Amino acid sequence: MAEAGTGFLEQIKSCIVWSWTYLWTLWFFIMLFLVYILRVPLKINDNLTTVSMFLNTLTPKFYVALTGTSSLISGLILIFEWWYFRKYGTSFIEQVSVSHLRPLLGGVDNSAPSAASAAGGDADASRQSVSECKVWRNPLNLFRGAEYNRYTWVTGREPLTYYDMNLSAQDHQTFFTCDTDHLRPADAIMQKAWRERNPQARISAAHEALELNECATAYILLAEEEATTIVEAEKLFKQALKAGEGCYRRSQQLQHHGAQYEAQHRRDTNVLVYIKRRLAMCARKLGRTREAVKMMRDLMKEFPLLSMFNIHENLLEALLELQAYADVQAVLAKYDDISLPKSATICYTAALLKARAVSDKFSPEAASRRGLSTAEMNAVEAIHRAVEFNPHVPKYLLEMKSLILPPEHILKRGDSEAIAYAFFHLQHWKRVEGALNLLHCTWEGTFRMIPYPLEKGHLFYPYPICTETADRELLPSFHEVSVYPKKELPFFILFTAGLCSFTAMLALLTHQFPELMGVFAKAFLSTLFAPLNFVMEKVESILPSSLWHQLTRI
Repeated sequence: MAEAGTGFLEQIKSCIVWSWTYLWTLWFFIMLFLVYILRVPLKINDNLTTVSMFLNTLTPKFYVALTGTSSLISGLILIFEWWYFRKYGTSFIEQVSVSHLRPLLGGVDNSAPSAASAAGGDADASRQSVSECKVWRNPLNLFRGAEYNRYTWVTGREPLTYYDMNLSAQDHQTFFTCDTDHLRPADAIMQKAWRERNPQARISAAHEALELNECATAYILLAEEEATTIVEAEKLFKQALKAGEGCYRRSQQLQHHGAQYEAQHRRDTNVLVYIKRRLAMCARKLGRTREAVKMMRDLMKEFPLLSMFNIHENLLEALLELQAYADVQAVLAKYDDISLPKSATICYTAALLKARAVSDKFSPEAASRRGLSTAEMNAVEAIHRAVEFNPHVPKYLLEMKSLILPPEHILKRGDSEAIAYAFFHLQHWKRVEGALNLLHCTWEGTFRMIPYPLEKGHLFYPYPICTETADRELLPSFHEVSVYPKKELPFFILFTAGLCSFTAMLALLTHQFPELMGVFAKAFLSTLFAPLNFVMEKVESILPSSLWHQLTRI
């Protein structure tokens, strides 16, 4: 019985929803007819006459105040809508309408899935969103003390956001600590140091740890945050390497004695790889590029399974600096594989190599006359592939947007990754003659192949919708985040802008020409109500005047 009653109520509800959805016009005309029939007892004509007499007694100042107030209110709504759209990427009025008013008016999908399938779909969507918005450690991240802090001293701006630094703190705790640190006083101090928010407190803790023992992670922290030059950072990393190698050899001998020893060996391996990678980056920054390449190659051979550090991206950048394009192609052949995750460095470096073969002789006029050759077609397709993966990069390579210091973490296919790539690779594109010209002529053609990038991609998955939000967390507030695809202004912003402008214009004209605007208003209203008066005259000629009295007798 309960189920039958529930089903009957659902049917009644669906009928009401259907009636409001499709029969609202009929209801509207019925209401108009009833108002017309009841015009005599309701004294509608008398009331309209009174209202018209009241409006005729109003002075032009009233209309100036009315239109001015309307313009002010619509202007305030416009400012709020614009701020909300810039901050959240959607219209406030539209969001409220969809979220709250639509369910009240019956705008519910009747073909909604069951609760179980809906829950499964939500879980899949959340997993997809998390995987799409995964933040990666920037393999070419700068040194805080020697580079980021120097930028702050010169400009007074903070290049790193709190969110970015918090992610780095989590990385340090993951890579440089383990469960047995409390057994060693120096490591116990460093375990607390990585959790400190105050940079000076972290540096003081590192010095305190060094007073107790030669601690590799303490040297790492000082090299990253206290050293003011790359030379000082390199010296501290060399001391860290000496201490880290000793810990690594000792833990290597004991790694099979238990789970605690295995965790300690994993930590010591991460520390050693990090130190060697940063030493290679120091050599690259100090101009010893061949030495840096050798260190990176040795590190990749010694620890081939630690792909999470993405050392091959450091190697690609150093090889491009040496103009060793054959070696770059060899590295790409290994890492530009369909089974491996892509990055802007992989895709755009592959495009640069193919563009290098044809860019010096490329001419858009000649190509339009004779068509593209096979090599030129391959280069254009490689550029389209790279642009589809990350559409933000070309604006930085073509210097259409200004660069900032790259963050310590990047979002793949996002603006943060584009900044990190262009910051280090712009010089390599400039070195190849005609490469930027070829990119300038062809990169926008990518968007014709993917008219709906959020729904369907060409060579990659659809472009994730979460990049803008994540990039705003990673990049400093003074940087204008690049948004793709470009969002159109919501209807309500355009509507309120038009309403504000129109009412402001009416207020100005009424103030300057009160008599002329009065004549214009009367002519406009008479024209507007002319069809209604015509219909009412026709209805009165058809219906008898004593219809209301006949209805009351019945």
